[in-house]
Amino acid sequence: MAENKQAAVVKLSERDFRALSLQQKKDYLRAVSGKEKMDLIVADPEARRLAAGLQPQEFFWLMKEVGEADSVDLLQLASADQCVFIMDMELWDGWTFSEDQACHWLTYFIEGGEARIHELLKHLDFELLQLLLSREIIVGGGIGDQGNDDERLADYDHTFDDVFMIKFKNPKHSQLVGAFLSMLVKLDNGLYTALMEGVKGDVDLELEEQCQRFRTGRLQDLGFPPLDEALSIYARIHPDRFELQGGKELASAGEGGQLMPVFADEGTLLSRALARSNSETASQELNYLVNCALVAEGQAFHEPESMFGVMHRVCGYLNIALETLAPGDDSKAAQLLAEEELKRLFQLGYSIVLQLKFVARDTETVDYATGKLLAGLKSKRPRFYRGLDADGVDGYREFRDLEDVRRVSDLLAQLQGE
Repeated sequence: MAENKQAAVVKLSERDFRALSLQQKKDYLRAVSGKEKMDLIVADPEARRLAAGLQPQEFFWLMKEVGEADSVDLLQLASADQCVFIMDMELWDGWTFSEDQACHWLTYFIEGGEARIHELLKHLDFELLQLLLSREIIVGGGIGDQGNDDERLADYDHTFDDVFMIKFKNPKHSQLVGAFLSMLVKLDNGLYTALMEGVKGDVDLELEEQCQRFRTGRLQDLGFPPLDEALSIYARIHPDRFELQGGKELASAGEGGQLMPVFADEGTLLSRALARSNSETASQELNYLVNCALVAEGQAFHEPESMFGVMHRVCGYLNIALETLAPGDDSKAAQLLAEEELKRLFQLGYSIVLQLKFVARDTETVDYATGKLLAGLKSKRPRFYRGLDADGVDGYREFRDLEDVRRVSDLLAQLQGE
């Protein structure tokens, strides 16, 4: 960590960066982030090799850091594996496939031309392509039934091969889908034919589930859990009956790569305990816990702010658990991180905050600020009303520590006593 910080102090111009060897460039890129990192990659003669050197998670986070609109040039350098990861992150909300998101990202990939689409087709699941097209087109005609006059006279919009007839379901996407099909029939006629026959046939109600299974398998290889396992971190436990278990072993699923920078708020007991333990195992487990929370939220992947919000929630609940079990004791807190499963500590912190939600459900008020406080507590994941902070901002944040819990608990007690 210290070496990276030191390297980042010496800023290199694009010219100096280009003079480095490929490995030196990769090393330097690890010390920078955001737009500076993207600009160095895009402007370099070895841009494609540098971009390909990023893990899919790294590439995705860099794109999110910079913003989609400003990272178009970077996206044109994405490898097929990086593109597949982007789609695995962006096209799903929980178990639900979004054809709107699929078309959104297909627009970027088509801008890369036929060569980009041709390479991508080799890596995309057939079922995913069929699922998307089944949502966007109706197919008629086909091999062996060109003579069906009723179909010939039906109201179809276009044919790309004089065999299959296409009717677009969604005018908003028709131009894009048409451009994709035009490329597809030219680049891989066999795949085009198979997809048209698949879409024309009976709707496969299990198609979305099949795509989700394939996606889940890919993400598990990168350290992201299945949705049901991710949701299990929010299992409620009774705080008063919580018992330490110890003897944890890091599951292999916790050894995946890092999607985003994960850090505890400076000055918290969690931050001090992590620094004291200096454990790679704890860091891996914390990273996996954040991945679980991100998967559980679904749409959190779409915006960096939402992703950071989820990370702060995870760290906040862990910090609340440590303050409950080891108040003011950095050494004991570090020992807890080493011996206890972070998932159980997270569940303890979450359950402590959840108790506030149960009290809030039975509390009503006509006061604006108090109403905002109660609304935050009643949300799916209880949130702290920032009007109680020193800056008095009219908004929400995640719970950070036991002091947040006590302040809200005291206010709820006052409201119920009125």
